[in-house]
Amino acid sequence: MIDARCSCGAVALSLPGPSRLVVACHCTDCQRRTGAPFGVGAFYAAEAVTVSGTPREYVRAADSGGKVRSYFCPDCGSTVYWRADNLPDMIGVAIGAMADPNFPAPVKSVFEQSKHAWVEIAGAEHFQQGSAGKNSG
Repeated sequence: MIDARCSCGAVALSLPGPSRLVVACHCTDCQRRTGAPFGVGAFYAAEAVTVSGTPREYVRAADSGGKVRSYFCPDCGSTVYWRADNLPDMIGVAIGAMADPNFPAPVKSVFEQSKHAWVEIAGAEHFQQGSAGKNSG
């Protein structure tokens, strides 16, 4: 099992292990959500994830046409996970919330149309927009 949590520990997730679907998303919404040039999420089957604590929810329209619901700690403000309408059975978990430098690298890099020119995601499949409807933004 792997734990992911916010900065203060009030919101935590229990995960079954490393994910094989790790995605770097360069959409401007993920840039704003993270305060970084891109966001990276590990995707898990929703039924395999246990959430503890009481996160707040922020809903936004996604580039995919649906909605994305981000869940963050009401105390420290860290976004820990999200759910997208186009992936109803999956939960995206911020890999930074796991604080594991050995966590697997992204296998997909999506919405590269808004990628910062100096960013390179080596070893991943690259997509200008989403990857056949399976994107984090």
